Amino acid sequence: MNLIRQELRLLLRARMALVALGLVLLLSAASVVAGMIEIAHQRAVIARIAPQQAEDIAAIAKWVDHEKDAGSAAYYSFHPTWDSPAPLAFAAIGLRDVSPYILRVRALGLEAQLYDGEAFNPELALPGRFDFAFVLVYLAPLFVIALFHDLVSGEREAGRLRMLNALPARGQHLWLRRVALRFGLLYLAIASPLLVGALMSGVAFLSTLTVLGLMIGYLAFWIGVTLLIGRFAWSSVANAATLAGLWLVITLVLPTIAHVAINQAIPVGEGVELTLAQREAVNRAWDIPREDTMRAFYATNPDWASSPPLPQSFHYKWYFAFHQVGDEKVAPQVAAYRNGLKARDRVAHAVGWVLPSVGVQGLLARLANSDVQAQLAYQDRIRAYHAALRRFYYGYLFTDRPFGKEDFDRAPRFEDS
Repeated sequence: MNLIRQELRLLLRARMALVALGLVLLLSAASVVAGMIEIAHQRAVIARIAPQQAEDIAAIAKWVDHEKDAGSAAYYSFHPTWDSPAPLAFAAIGLRDVSPYILRVRALGLEAQLYDGEAFNPELALPGRFDFAFVLVYLAPLFVIALFHDLVSGEREAGRLRMLNALPARGQHLWLRRVALRFGLLYLAIASPLLVGALMSGVAFLSTLTVLGLMIGYLAFWIGVTLLIGRFAWSSVANAATLAGLWLVITLVLPTIAHVAINQAIPVGEGVELTLAQREAVNRAWDIPREDTMRAFYATNPDWASSPPLPQSFHYKWYFAFHQVGDEKVAPQVAAYRNGLKARDRVAHAVGWVLPSVGVQGLLARLANSDVQAQLAYQDRIRAYHAALRRFYYGYLFTDRPFGKEDFDRAPRFEDS
């Protein structure tokens, strides 16, 4: 214990070590606070949905109740869906920052609604949000370099290395103590704010333990790289320059190259292209005989085939039918889009086995439920809910049942995961 205390005193005498530990503690705390503020904001926005929805529906119900028209009720009623953040989301905001976590849908064509709000903010999407994942993946290696690059070379330059190597067992215990001490202090500086945030956010014990273990593995990788470079007996400046170059290559250059290569190998269109394709299909319905649309609709929706024939005047069931036919026409493109995203995600995870920075970032986003899989799962819940909305309104539209004020209370409610 005395030896460790002595090593601690020596370490804390070094101004650079103190500054590095203090700065990484500050950055880690700032990232956790920033993440928690962002997630609290998202929760507050989601909490405001219910009262605003009640006001909207009350206004529409008052108006619809005069005509009892189910088509008007279905057309003018928006129904909210939302994707509540996971407790660990504060640590890895992931795609929650650039993808919608609230979407109000109508019983009209879904695909145009799903991707209508897909507008990434390039200023946020490029570097990523300043969250704990950013600090761990991109900044923590720099502090490892700052603390470990001169571990041996500093003693050599000070003329103490021969004396230290002359200690029993070539001073191995001494080096182990120094490495363990620096690693422990660095780990505490990064992990302490995360632990506080996890406790305040109610993160499950196993998830917290997994993140802490992930941190150990990632920091150990960079410490191993630093110690390996230190074995070449270069100067401290040469060690620092070499390690900075490796950091640049491992955390920025190679992941960027991998990202570009994946995008080239697995081309995936933009969601807005699906919106345009669906709208083109919908707009075409205005130019073709209504009977053609209804035949196409009944072919895939035989439950409503016994509906009375269309009147000469406009009828909402034709309008909703051609919206659904529009969705069905772009279904293959939607499947290709989703399969492409899943394939890219799988390859990115495979790359993570080679590039620790990619792997750690991907695992944190998975644990925080803020990755591509989480976004697709949210879309799946929207699709299931939208299908229930269609069934509900079609039950009135295709049987010409009047839709009164009280029927709004029977509409399906979205259930969060």
